[in-house]
Amino acid sequence: MQGIASAALEKLARPDLLERRAFLNGTWAARDRTLSVVDPASNEHLVEVAACTLEDADAAVDFARSAFFDWRDRLPAERGHILRNWAGLMRINAQDLAVIMTAEQGKPLAESLGEISYAANFLDWFAAEGERAYGETIPSHLPGSRLSVQMQPLGVAVAITPWNFPSAMITRKAGAALAAGCTMIVKPAPETPLSALALAKLAQEAGMPAGVFQVLTGEAAPLARRLLEHTEVRAFSFTGSTEVGRILLTQSAATIKKASLELGGHAPFIVFDDYDLAKAVNGCMGAKFATSGQDCLAANRIYVQRGLYDRFVHQFAEAASSLAVGHGLEPGIDIGPMTRPSVAEKCRQQIAQALSAGARLACGGQDSPLGGNFVTPTILADVTEDMLIAREETFGPVAAVLPFDDESEVLARANATEMGLAAYLYTNDLGRAMRLTDRLEYGMVAVNTPKFTGAPIPFGGWKQSGLGREGSRHGLLEYLEAKYVCFGNLAA
Repeated sequence: MQGIASAALEKLARPDLLERRAFLNGTWAARDRTLSVVDPASNEHLVEVAACTLEDADAAVDFARSAFFDWRDRLPAERGHILRNWAGLMRINAQDLAVIMTAEQGKPLAESLGEISYAANFLDWFAAEGERAYGETIPSHLPGSRLSVQMQPLGVAVAITPWNFPSAMITRKAGAALAAGCTMIVKPAPETPLSALALAKLAQEAGMPAGVFQVLTGEAAPLARRLLEHTEVRAFSFTGSTEVGRILLTQSAATIKKASLELGGHAPFIVFDDYDLAKAVNGCMGAKFATSGQDCLAANRIYVQRGLYDRFVHQFAEAASSLAVGHGLEPGIDIGPMTRPSVAEKCRQQIAQALSAGARLACGGQDSPLGGNFVTPTILADVTEDMLIAREETFGPVAAVLPFDDESEVLARANATEMGLAAYLYTNDLGRAMRLTDRLEYGMVAVNTPKFTGAPIPFGGWKQSGLGREGSRHGLLEYLEAKYVCFGNLAA
């Protein structure tokens, strides 16, 4: 396995996309201090990237503020044209972008290719949506006056992006901010800076003006804090854990920033015994094992009604046992490594704790023969609510299956969490589906399908799973402020 990622990076059609320097004000900035990027499948050192300083963060804000005024005043169609150019360049260079992503993040190459397409779609969507940032007129309550509301860009925005979707989480945030007329500074996860820098290279080629889109690489915590304490940063968007989201929200509180937070998930996947077994298993495979389970939307608590329970566990375990585990750049791989060692260790701890507390091992459980950050796909049956895996997000290829008896019971159990991002429901009873979609305390509910995301939908959660929405027209509003204008003394 040693050398697979390095060899693939050496064969990029465009070697210049493997950028190691930060992107500030339209220029590429090297730094004496660097951070190492490694292949999570082998721990092989790939490259060193610039570690930006706090002074770099200050400079980036100044550059973004200066660039804002020209960018704000451009026609929405002109901003959209640049975004569409950027999306087109992503598609042209999709193979190289996917190889870079798999090398630093670990997901199978086919999934990386899918993410590049998904990411480019956000740029196209917001390119068009930026032309529809409509205001309104208000029937006046004042004689001789005319009342209106304009939607205006709020200024400099910051995106703090995660390692599990290192391209899509940038374009979902930046696409909205840039289309709205804001400028944006991206702070990518330290594990996956290469994808962000490759996107910056293509943004520059697409005609993005200097200072409008910048990428600061380096240690996450000090740079994020500096940006969030800066008075000229008006909004920030973060995707990551609820724990980190609380810290960032606190750091931004003194300057009252607009916050868009997409935080932890603990998704219930509910299967009633009136639904087709094979279709339910297939849906659960898609909802659980995409991105090797490292997905905030991953099915975390799989509730199956007792009439279907035993057969579901058997077929689900058979399907999970067939998943191919290995380096994401090898052909035919379904499950790559965990991007962080801590994620792999958490999976192992949850398996061990559940088994010691009485869960039944349906498949997997053993350490992967590949070692390191690899986790064998594992199905745990007869899980109870007091087990660690039922109380905490797993973020890996480990599935917990829990039996239930009736609708009211499973609804209460599914809602018994402070997380509220996504829920899955499988039933052929339309009335039941309507009742449960009304009562599930989640920002997104998928009925009889594992696939529901995309540029047109308002992505976001309830409770401690986040604030605000990304994608859709609601995502554009995260970067706009309403300005009420009253014209008086207009009477003839």
